[in-house]
Amino acid sequence: MEARIFAARRGWLKYGPARGSAMPDVQGGGAPRSNLLGGEASPYLLQHASNPVWWHAWDDAALRRAVDEDKPIFLSVGYSSCHWCHVMAHESFEDGTIAALLNEHFVSIKVDREERPDVDDVYQKACQMATGQGGWPLSVFLTPDRKPFYAGTYFPPSDVGGRRGFGSVVRWLAQAWAEHRSDVAASAEKFAETLRRAEASVPFREDAQKAAFDRAAADEAAVNLLHIVDEHNGGFGSAPKFPNSACVSLMLRYGRMAGLDRFTRLALRTLDRMAAGGIFDHVGGGFHRYSTDSRWLVPHFEKMLYDNALIPVNYAEAYQATGDAAYLDVMDRTLSYVLRELAAPCGGFYSAQDADAGGEEGLYYTWTRREVLDVLRGGEGGGRGALSAAEADAFCAYYDVTDGGNWEGRTILCNSAPLHAVAFRFGIGDDAAREALQAGRARLLEHRGRTREAPGLDDNVIASWSALAASALAAGHRVSPARGYLDAAARCAERVAFGMRDAEGGGVSRVARRGRDPVPGGLDDHAHCANALLDVFEARPEERYLERAAELGRLVCGRFWDEESGGFFMTADSGGGGDGNGGLVVRPRSRHDMSVPSGGSAAVRALMRLHAFTGEAEPGRVAARALAAQAREAAENPFAFGHLLCAAFSAVDCPPEVTIVNPAASDIAKRVLSMYLPGSPVVTVPSAGHLAAVSRYPYFAGKPFGDRTEVYVCRAGACSAPMDTLGQVEAELARAPGGGNGGGHGAAAAAADLPRAS
Repeated sequence: MEARIFAARRGWLKYGPARGSAMPDVQGGGAPRSNLLGGEASPYLLQHASNPVWWHAWDDAALRRAVDEDKPIFLSVGYSSCHWCHVMAHESFEDGTIAALLNEHFVSIKVDREERPDVDDVYQKACQMATGQGGWPLSVFLTPDRKPFYAGTYFPPSDVGGRRGFGSVVRWLAQAWAEHRSDVAASAEKFAETLRRAEASVPFREDAQKAAFDRAAADEAAVNLLHIVDEHNGGFGSAPKFPNSACVSLMLRYGRMAGLDRFTRLALRTLDRMAAGGIFDHVGGGFHRYSTDSRWLVPHFEKMLYDNALIPVNYAEAYQATGDAAYLDVMDRTLSYVLRELAAPCGGFYSAQDADAGGEEGLYYTWTRREVLDVLRGGEGGGRGALSAAEADAFCAYYDVTDGGNWEGRTILCNSAPLHAVAFRFGIGDDAAREALQAGRARLLEHRGRTREAPGLDDNVIASWSALAASALAAGHRVSPARGYLDAAARCAERVAFGMRDAEGGGVSRVARRGRDPVPGGLDDHAHCANALLDVFEARPEERYLERAAELGRLVCGRFWDEESGGFFMTADSGGGGDGNGGLVVRPRSRHDMSVPSGGSAAVRALMRLHAFTGEAEPGRVAARALAAQAREAAENPFAFGHLLCAAFSAVDCPPEVTIVNPAASDIAKRVLSMYLPGSPVVTVPSAGHLAAVSRYPYFAGKPFGDRTEVYVCRAGACSAPMDTLGQVEAELARAPGGGNGGGHGAAAAAADLPRAS
């Protein structure tokens, strides 16, 4: 992406020097220094530890050096599994000439966006304001007082096709700083003021509390979201196409609440198309980061933990809404990938796998037809478990494996043919074909893992992302209790919420790697950890989970809440840097939902749940105020507030609170847990001891433990009589506002004509 200078007062500075104009000689010189990244914990920073660029981490020493030496800062932000970060590192940061330019005239700072999302957030906003786009690698030039004056993402090393290369940009900006300092400083100040205004506190209007999120706002949000739906391929917008799991959940919720099948159908179409496309790894499970086309065929092959934590929850919800086991299969295969490939020994989860393997993007995941047939028929390592010729051909037909391939001469496995049609074509039964697909995938997975260089692993354990994984596993347990997901969810939640404590002892650290957790957690870390604890608590109600979640909720309200505006900051009020902003020019706010739910949205959801469980007033008050402050903007722009709106719908739909006491005494619990009850807590109390430990909380008052399974459905503090038959429970849920059709599989008929996930 071409970068441009922020508005300046001299034309040459705005548009760059004319070709052939004089450049300062910047080779050599400067006091001897060295690259300072070798002692860092971040895998991304360590990837750059041997660069000839004299990199610093973002810390007080680096920021002081820029001021003391009166040099501008070159800030480079990325992460270890980022493909174009690798490309720019090889082309520019390993180049001695470019390194000499940077070392002479700039203080170069390298930031891992996984460690410091606050730094990334501020300067991504600067880049987006300047260029209309953002992304990684993020390349920003700052004044010594950290105000941006030039921004872009990836730069080629040399001028090409009319585009200025990174070496030219560095020379040009060195000249600008040396010869036109006042113009650069004035431009930077104007842009910093724009950033400050964007993050400034907007006083909360008390009358907004009366106009909090209501049914009219829910309707407006749903209609506005509908405008950007791709009705043919599913998803939102065109290429590149991201999963946007929150918006899928939002459409499922609204379809149920409003009784409008169209929204449910479009949500299911998105999930069906994703599961059939190349964005899903049909061999190993899990989803790639996004699709480069609108059909979900060609992914960017990177796999992120957060995607593979958020997306399986969509499939669990789809299974609850329809009863279609195909959705359960996709959920299971995705969670199995997370447990197999990303599980850390400590109990948390690693953050990502690279798009590249063997020096080539996508090589690990793509195939030729000859490779596939050799593996399936037993040409590799013997014939035990090999497929027959008809079964192998059916596998290839089902997954679009052809001699010419569907991507650069190779094949990305995808599905565009119904199973029954393929089975009929090759003269095998549907069940036999399904078994052949499963056996074939297993053989390809074993072959791939044994013979191919695996993608690079980012072994950061990020508190918020691992917490999302714990929540996904808890959701998996709810619909698939025999898979052992709950134990993994509990281990992960305990690791991040109890084991990754920050230096002050009360909160959580942002990231841990090889025993080190050097960065304090942000709002998202605290809020997602609180939600993960509550998700585990619903399935295994141990008091310590609720107590720790409540502690984190109090920290959210105390360290991150802005009472004046009714919003949240990304960083705690005790941030470093001497200015309360962690060394940043502004203290960033947490508002918009992106690929990962914002900390603000997660905080609202956690505080609403804590209010329901504990009866404490403050969490409920803060959540209501935050919803009221953002209700209008969220309704107008639901794509940017999907996760917040999912939480807000609970204020409109009034979902029932369900408690199942002694679930093992009958099969009622399994049926209730399989119901689609979005926003409803469904707490299973397995023993009298569990109930005694939490009985002091209002949520559990008046619910004794007995010899039979009893279900309580409560709303607004009023509870039903105990029910011990499924018919009673379904009738009560149907009568409750928001109960819809009883929470069962009522959407199945509406979606019956849509292609199914495979």
